[in-house]
Amino acid sequence: MEILIHICCGPCLTYPLKRLTEKGHTLTGFWYNPNIHPYTEYQNRLEAARYLEWSKVFPMIYEDFYDLEGFLKEILPHLEDRCRFCYQLRLGRTARVAREKGFEAFSTTLLVSPTQKHEIINEIGEKLAEEYKIKFFYEDLRPGYYEGKNLAKEMNLYRQKYCGCIFSEKERYYKESSNAQKLKG
Repeated sequence: MEILIHICCGPCLTYPLKRLTEKGHTLTGFWYNPNIHPYTEYQNRLEAARYLEWSKVFPMIYEDFYDLEGFLKEILPHLEDRCRFCYQLRLGRTARVAREKGFEAFSTTLLVSPTQKHEIINEIGEKLAEEYKIKFFYEDLRPGYYEGKNLAKEMNLYRQKYCGCIFSEKERYYKESSNAQKLKG
């Protein structure tokens, strides 16, 4: 099956690329990530994806436009369910491009991460498949997470420390209790 696969970052692509091509699928990567913050993080992840394109002779389609302001304006009303909004945004664009370019299916590298919400991703993927009349390819790739992590390490790919958006960055690095203690002390 010819699959357009949304790529959130290079490390998350390593295992799905290996696994799905071994199963006989033909993959083309799709880079669309207006959620990633800051810009240096965006650039590091983009370069890791480009490295895989060059080193693995892996075809890619890029929507390389850093629209942080647009993303923030759109997501602010959805902060309570921001991950759903972000999945919808990126998978929606992937489905549309897959349909326009004649792919048989679309998918995402988010499916390799044990921290992503697979039920929501699959629900959104299925709704978009119906809307765009193209198959959403779902496979639980979490069992290969550590293999992919090791492959990324072997290739010296940039490995990020948080999901990507400014809100996940805050959750990863900001420790409210320790900062509150500093203010009190």
